Amino acid sequence: MSEAPHGRRLAHAVVIGGSIAGMLAAAALKQHVDSVEIVEAHELPEGPEPRAGVPQAVHIHFLQTGGAEAIEALLPGSTDLLLAAGAHRIPETTDMVIYAPEGWYRRWRRATHYLITASRDLTDHIIRQQVLKDPRVTVRTRTRAVELLGTRHRITGVRVRGADGADTDLHADLVIDASGRASRTPQWLAGLGLTRLASDHIDSGLVYASRFYRAPVPTRGWPVIGVQADPRLPRPGNAGGILPVEGDRWHVSLMGAPGGQPTSDPDAFEPFARTLRHPLIADLLRHAEPLTDVRVTHSTANRRHYYERLRPWPEGLVVLGDAAAAFNPLYGHGMSVAAQGAAALREELATGPAPGLARRAQRAIARRVDTAWALAVGQDIHFPTTTGKRPTAADRLLHRYVSRLSRTATGSFHAATYLTDVLALQATPTSLITPRVLLTALAGPLRPPLDEPQLTATERGLLNQLRGTSPSCSTE
Repeated sequence: MSEAPHGRRLAHAVVIGGSIAGMLAAAALKQHVDSVEIVEAHELPEGPEPRAGVPQAVHIHFLQTGGAEAIEALLPGSTDLLLAAGAHRIPETTDMVIYAPEGWYRRWRRATHYLITASRDLTDHIIRQQVLKDPRVTVRTRTRAVELLGTRHRITGVRVRGADGADTDLHADLVIDASGRASRTPQWLAGLGLTRLASDHIDSGLVYASRFYRAPVPTRGWPVIGVQADPRLPRPGNAGGILPVEGDRWHVSLMGAPGGQPTSDPDAFEPFARTLRHPLIADLLRHAEPLTDVRVTHSTANRRHYYERLRPWPEGLVVLGDAAAAFNPLYGHGMSVAAQGAAALREELATGPAPGLARRAQRAIARRVDTAWALAVGQDIHFPTTTGKRPTAADRLLHRYVSRLSRTATGSFHAATYLTDVLALQATPTSLITPRVLLTALAGPLRPPLDEPQLTATERGLLNQLRGTSPSCSTE
């Protein structure tokens, strides 16, 4: 991508947060800013190790196609580096065994999209390594941002506090807040007199419990396993997933809503997996070797600040990643939306530092948020435990339509592709109500429903060995 027109460039930018969102923001900035400084509250690890301040790292993470492509555009070669380090490229839906509320999805031989699966620590490391090798990017660790500098019309920097308690003013042409769910920007803006920020907080009450296992099989080519919750059932919504990650490991997360939440008790992990709508995950775990304790988190609410609507919006400030919108991790969109937001920032920077840059960037980031927000909230509001919003008649009608399309997708390649286009963040939800998709949903599935997960002969043999039963699962 070319530099700003006529060689115009910003001199200095400050990024709050050394998260994936912060690193990708720095990647977006470095072509258009003379120097970028990342302010991080903790130390950053040298390798693919846990980073302090990221409690969600212990739960399953993956990059959707749209997110992986955004990272590749910002940091060319990142996908190859991830794969060389042991990450997996999972073709959708070819290597996915998913039990949706409407039934088992088929594993179509023609893959239309893909996932990149790896531990969060590895993904963090590869991105961080790529960004920090650029001499234009520096990091100030063990330093917290405590206040924005400037006025309600223009932000001129940020005040930071070091480990010794001393404050320093960092002046900048552009400040990017990528500090995650703990962002203080709403309070900082209120202190500048900007008090009309609209926000949503929609919480299904979902609790996550996760651990790593040594897989009882080489994981290269092993599918993603998922058993989804069904909000129509008169029971707490619970779900689970197994991702193959580096080191021949399985990363396993189990989720439960109020009244049926998992705990950190390691002896209760597999029994909880057996309470899901199908015992597939529990059966696979029975002979896998636990490598870690069970880690639990309750921070799974969908929360969004509508910065793009706030007037006036100060020049010199942009918010992205979880600081702008955080999602229920069940849907696996957080990293991908952050990547697409950073790519949107870079596109706006390419037009040059003209007046209104920050507002244009904020609106562009919001457009990248919209699809994932609609998907997460559009599902969560239908669970009876959800607070913050209840479904309207229009919401219920749309949910019934999407459910019909999902049921169609269990036996229709075209319906499955339309849905995956949206889930992969490569199409908007409105694409699902075009005449072509409406006719597909009306026609219904072209193949009969599957009674069991669709497994290859090798996968079925392993599962039956673990179960100690004769073959009973279908394959196609």
